[in-house]
Amino acid sequence: MTTPKKPGAKGSGSQLSGRGLTVRVKTAAKRSVSSARWLERQLNDPYVAEAKKRGYRSRAAFKLLQLDEKYHLLKPGTRVVDLGAAPGGWTQVAVEKVRGAKVVGLDILGMEDVPGAITMQMDFLLPEAPDQLKAALGGPADVVLSDMAAPTTGHPKTDHLRIMALADAAYAFAAEVLAPGGAFVAKLFQGGAERSLLDLLKRDFAVVRHAKPPASRADSSETYVVATGFRGTTTRRDDDAGEGEE
Repeated sequence: MTTPKKPGAKGSGSQLSGRGLTVRVKTAAKRSVSSARWLERQLNDPYVAEAKKRGYRSRAAFKLLQLDEKYHLLKPGTRVVDLGAAPGGWTQVAVEKVRGAKVVGLDILGMEDVPGAITMQMDFLLPEAPDQLKAALGGPADVVLSDMAAPTTGHPKTDHLRIMALADAAYAFAAEVLAPGGAFVAKLFQGGAERSLLDLLKRDFAVVRHAKPPASRADSSETYVVATGFRGTTTRRDDDAGEGEE
């Protein structure tokens, strides 16, 4: 394993070598083959080990570190909301990067507080959620993050549709709370149904990119959409145009 540098430093060491001893897990009487495979993968995953070493709550923290290294989303002073934040790995990274600016970790599940962040246990689909979030942030968000994923069923099409429903809901919320010029980052699964969301993002943002950070597992169909330069929703722009014509 290469020697990592601290997060936030130049070349933050968020890309890790997979070299090292491989641990094999035998299937015990009370352990299924699938659980043995999961445990073996965890034990041999350099990101799992490094997350524990650095105090991150999940290996997913490295995905955000890598996305930020590439797209420079989390700058000092940036106000951030992390949707579906539990267990809090992305929230931890956001706090490190924005250096004292407000970060809200929002989840319908309870989550242990992240030092330096505001933790809100609520359903972001509720009508009052956008206003409550902006009140907690002290204004609109500069970045909305979503690493949400529904529990997998083993049926690829079903899993794809479920995560796309979460991504659609996350953007509907983001459109209500983002400041002009803001950014939206969300997890997607490749499978075709994401086209309608991508078309919407391309209308509402200046730039829309796809990314698969190195910390994403090679056998996973997950990818991330990174939309920057929020211009307002299509409906808002149409309304503004109509008002101007009157």
